[in-house]
Amino acid sequence: MDTAALLCAALLIDAAMGEPRWLWSRLPHPAVLMGRAIHWCDLRVNRGRARLLRGALALAGLCTLALLIGGALSALGPVVEALAAAILLAQRSLVQHVAAVGDALRLSLNDGRRAVARIVGRDTAALDGPGVARAAIESAAENLSDGVVAPAFWFLVGGLPGMALYKMVNTADSMIGYRTPRHERFGKPAARLDDLMNWIPARLTALILAALGRGLGDWPAITAEARRHRSPNAGWPEAALARGLDVALSGPRAYHGEMKDFPWVHPQGRRDPGPAAIDGACGFLWRVWAVLLAASAALALIG
Repeated sequence: MDTAALLCAALLIDAAMGEPRWLWSRLPHPAVLMGRAIHWCDLRVNRGRARLLRGALALAGLCTLALLIGGALSALGPVVEALAAAILLAQRSLVQHVAAVGDALRLSLNDGRRAVARIVGRDTAALDGPGVARAAIESAAENLSDGVVAPAFWFLVGGLPGMALYKMVNTADSMIGYRTPRHERFGKPAARLDDLMNWIPARLTALILAALGRGLGDWPAITAEARRHRSPNAGWPEAALARGLDVALSGPRAYHGEMKDFPWVHPQGRRDPGPAAIDGACGFLWRVWAVLLAASAALALIG
């Protein structure tokens, strides 16, 4: 079965089923298994000298494992491959988590803070209503690229092994790719490879969002702001979605009690977004999913 056709099936399965609790309450999710493997490497390998080399070797082993498992599952046939790909996509679960923040914020500010704390790493205890909404929208933009567009892209490039490889690298970056005393050197190979593997998907996500929003006339401004962003990739979908919703994103925020004076993204946009803006972000998530589905169907027909 054609890879693009398999991606169509995977996108539809994920949109219909998401992350069924009845299944993942009984079995460990593949992302959880990846996390356990990465944690094992962190405990056993991240010690002593030459931590940069140790991190590179650990990452190479994890990537090899992902490629082998992805290849083995692909050999079981197209049904298994499509189901496995659907599990590694995060469209429906992303929409559900982002929408839950809007629903909670409608109830109270404290409910909104608790909901957004589940999907962002910043301090949320002192966020006001617009701060909660901005955090949810920024998470939607970044995770649309990391959790939907990038896995789909790497599935088209390398089938299920390519998708599994990407998910392993992205999970490793989220766990050890930090500039902390413990992970500065050991996690650097994971962080750099994640940056590389997300380079095209992040810009592709921004391109789709811009085309669906106010059009590509804002592309020069999106490019300029993305290049000033603290992340080499996250700024692209964030800048595009900010313009699609006409809200200002990013800006100063606190991490672990320390304020960071980050520049605003689309500073001329509204700075008082609320639940309606979060709903708008969820609408964009589904429209991007529809573009991916249509593009995959077109590729399948051409193939």
